[in-house]
Amino acid sequence: MTNLFLAMVFYLLVTAMALYAVDRFHASDMMSGLAVGAFVLGAVVARLATGQSMDFIGRRRMLITAAACFLVASALYLLANTLGLLILVRFFHGVAFGAASTVLATSVIGMIPALRRSEGTGWFGTSTTAGSAFGPLLAFQLTHAFGFDSLFLLCTAFSLCALVAGILVKLPQPGPAVPTDPADRVEKTHDTANGADAAEAPRPRFSFRRMVSLQALPVSLVILLGGIAYSGILAFLNGYTQQEGVSPAVASAFFLVYAAVLVLTRFIVGPIHDRFGDNAAIIPLLISFMAGLVMLSRWPTPAGIFISAALVAFGFGALLTSVQAIAVSVVPPMQIGVATSTYFIMLDLGAGVGPIILGALLPVTDYSGMYLMLSGLIAATIGLYWLVHGRHTTRRAMANA
Repeated sequence: MTNLFLAMVFYLLVTAMALYAVDRFHASDMMSGLAVGAFVLGAVVARLATGQSMDFIGRRRMLITAAACFLVASALYLLANTLGLLILVRFFHGVAFGAASTVLATSVIGMIPALRRSEGTGWFGTSTTAGSAFGPLLAFQLTHAFGFDSLFLLCTAFSLCALVAGILVKLPQPGPAVPTDPADRVEKTHDTANGADAAEAPRPRFSFRRMVSLQALPVSLVILLGGIAYSGILAFLNGYTQQEGVSPAVASAFFLVYAAVLVLTRFIVGPIHDRFGDNAAIIPLLISFMAGLVMLSRWPTPAGIFISAALVAFGFGALLTSVQAIAVSVVPPMQIGVATSTYFIMLDLGAGVGPIILGALLPVTDYSGMYLMLSGLIAATIGLYWLVHGRHTTRRAMANA
């Protein structure tokens, strides 16, 4: 429930923010993209520190603090009366979101049996799926009927619900970590007075080397490129449908179709991934995502948009949890937190930088050309996945056989 309310606020705002920046502050395409992406860039900053700090600060304490900041940031939109202030609020809001969602995801993944990790991660991700469906739908309806202030008020109410739910959450704490850095190891000292060996208590401290998991980074690059491609849908689908003369209801229905298909994939993709391996899941998902972007580019009608939603849901939606399951499976159990943080950093970088880059390219590519270009990016991502992970999985399977 906590993750659901966080996701609702995220998707309520991300689908409306570019249009809000243009309507309220007459922002350019690039600056409206920055208004969207500042939130995700703030989340990246938070995840860099959260991955290694939450276990000695306390997961519950960090979750509640982050949820409280998330609530304050939601209310500040009503006071942001310049584009600069709006971007600053977006960044602060993203920091709170990044900390809270990293703590939640790490705690849940640690409770899932390793043999069902992809399936279990998928079901936890259903809370995000619900937010991705109903958030954009509410955003379109509220802004059309009552204006943007009603959107910010609803986000404040959902943020309060997230804080209340977060207070009720009981998060498991990990066991004692085995230090991997010689500087962090417990040093034994000999007590000459009584002849006993005494161990100095390890002092937790930050290390920039442990902000990112080098083992999880290569496969997480797949989700970086996927996040860039999906950000083009989140940030610019509304403008695309308006340009093509399609009803705004169709744009909001895109996310309903996306969510419905994604829930169905939970029964299929997770078990296939756990049973048949990484390549059997990831490669078909990337192909489906690529096909959905091509469909969106070439057939901007209600039927084409709905088919695209189904293909993107089966592709990117299921890819989110499958790649996350791989990222945490390539590290030791005590490094799951940092691996999870690394995965989300890459996802957030893609979703944050994507709207800025794509907004700058729009005058050259237009919407249709942008989505076709993004389909080419996903085609290249298939090659990247095979290079950094897929070919090694095949070799391990042959060795085991």
